[in-house]
Amino acid sequence: MISAEKHVLGLSGGRDSAALAIYMRHNYPDLEIEYFYTDTGKELPEVYEFLGKLEGFLGQPILRLNPDRDFDYWLKQYNNFLPSAQTRWCTRQLKLKPFEDWLKPILASGTTVHSYVAIRSDEPYREGYSAKQENLKIHLPFKDKGIDKAAVIELLEGSGLGLPKYYEWRSRSGCTFCFYQQKIEWIRLKDRHPDAFIEAMAYEKTAVANGSPFTWSQGESLEEMSKPDRVQQIKEDYEKRLLRVSSKKRSNPLRPEIELIDIDELYGQPKFCVTCHK
Repeated sequence: MISAEKHVLGLSGGRDSAALAIYMRHNYPDLEIEYFYTDTGKELPEVYEFLGKLEGFLGQPILRLNPDRDFDYWLKQYNNFLPSAQTRWCTRQLKLKPFEDWLKPILASGTTVHSYVAIRSDEPYREGYSAKQENLKIHLPFKDKGIDKAAVIELLEGSGLGLPKYYEWRSRSGCTFCFYQQKIEWIRLKDRHPDAFIEAMAYEKTAVANGSPFTWSQGESLEEMSKPDRVQQIKEDYEKRLLRVSSKKRSNPLRPEIELIDIDELYGQPKFCVTCHK
């Protein structure tokens, strides 16, 4: 008897996972893949816009794994302590748990689930989502086929989708107040989505009042960061970094139209959450 199989691909609203969906659609058209997205309820509006366009390209809906309890619920459960790189309860409760709850009965039935993850060939695997069950198989098509960041951008441009609009000012998808943001991204959030910045500031003030050891950005509060002199300092620092990296970067004559410098490259080794940001 042949056991049942299911193929799934998680989308973050980001560049890499969208490109992987396009890649799988082009190269494995007969494979029935279910695309899913876990929504925290605190995503950028540009993310939802891009997911809608991606649904049109794929010709099928993207399953929303909306958690029963949103960010505000879990924030209260954690005594208003903000999530951080040290305690990523947001990833655990709002991303991994809905995924696990969805797959649990499927795996229990004996079905083999193949999950495709968008780790590129030019980056380490990091932690990703490690399979705890024998019949959950993790696949890394980009890493296996040598597809790097430039090739990902080419896939998106070639499909007609292009990059999500937030890449104009931010390095990745995720919650509006993701703690992995660089300070320049916080300032740009303030400029482009002031209501979201004000909400993040309110969360932070409540957290500090309740004894949280963390602020959204390491070393200073959003209130301190938003002072005019500090804003100007952050913007000037960004421009200096951009000029320095641009002067050292070699152009690729085979890909002259692709801009390969992003915010993460300007601030050293990038840190991010594979589950949220791919």
